[in-house]
Amino acid sequence: MPADPIALARELLRCPSVTPKEGGALSLLDKSLSGVGFTVHRVVFSQPDVDDVENLYARIGTAGPHLVFAGHTDVVPPGDEERWRHPPFAGEITDGVLFGRGAVDMKGAIAAFIAAAERFLGARGEAFAGSISLLITGDEEGISINGTKKVLDWLGARGERLDACVVGEPTNAQVLGDMVKIGRRGSLTGTLMVHGTQGHTAYPHLADNPVHRLVDMLHAVTATPLDAGTAHFQPSTLQISTIDVGNPAANVIPAEARAVFNIRFNDGWTSARLDGWLREKLDAAGGRYDLAVRVSGESFLTPPGAVSEIVATAIERSLGRTPELSTTGGTSDARFIHQFCPIAEFGLVGLTMHKVDERVDVADLTALTAIYKTVLDLYFPPA
Repeated sequence: MPADPIALARELLRCPSVTPKEGGALSLLDKSLSGVGFTVHRVVFSQPDVDDVENLYARIGTAGPHLVFAGHTDVVPPGDEERWRHPPFAGEITDGVLFGRGAVDMKGAIAAFIAAAERFLGARGEAFAGSISLLITGDEEGISINGTKKVLDWLGARGERLDACVVGEPTNAQVLGDMVKIGRRGSLTGTLMVHGTQGHTAYPHLADNPVHRLVDMLHAVTATPLDAGTAHFQPSTLQISTIDVGNPAANVIPAEARAVFNIRFNDGWTSARLDGWLREKLDAAGGRYDLAVRVSGESFLTPPGAVSEIVATAIERSLGRTPELSTTGGTSDARFIHQFCPIAEFGLVGLTMHKVDERVDVADLTALTAIYKTVLDLYFPPA
């Protein structure tokens, strides 16, 4: 009997795999996949000063073309569990709705893909022309150092080629099938520290107030839009996250003032160009400062093509709905995978991801399984 995506999703939700803990989720996938003929690898990567992360790679078939389904079993913390309608790791169903942390982001999609793969193999047999694999990390919700990026390098060292990838992130804005992601904006976080000279507020000529210059610097980088958008991307945005002085005394000019901001940028920019633009603006404002920049990913685009067309066709056949091809939202592990093969992202509806009472309609899990099965049928046409 093929896997039931609802039963498998419930089992996955009962695994407390808060990033970067495995929580039993990969062991469950190992058992499910090896039982239907996948060769499963559990690979752990390490790096000084960060947590070890266990990842799973499972493949059936040895020839091309090779379709990869990518995702993550790690989840964000549930927050105050008393505010949940059902315990976040109980996997309970009420009125046709499955509750639990990771229901949409993204254990539900993983369950749907496994069920779809089993149904495809049951209908076609293991002798189909090609290979199917799953690349599952436990590090997507974390710092993404020992996860997908290192698995991809490991696969490259093994000589494995990826031809296409579907990432199961919750891409839909309102209803299942309304959006497929074909790219993502880049993300740059800047930490700006402005240095001054501490002094008495009654004698400002004997001090140097860094707060005034910090305000000028922030105005310089926010006064005008970064751009008006590009063919496939929304305009880039700079948002100030926090301003901190840490000064408890009203009659003291502080010695330092700090701000943190985040830029989500389209394919009209690179992080290096943004870094240069920021420093040019800050230098023009004048004064002593330090700027630390951290880039979690560059912008990327897989132009509409074979992979997105197959996913869109599968959605249209299953739901009668034509999805928007979009690049909105935050980052995902697709930022690593697109360097190896064309990608398209499609999963569940993301309205409740990371929220209290994260949940998914069980009907959507059934429908997503049917869509993924159609993707496999279209990608591997019968001889």
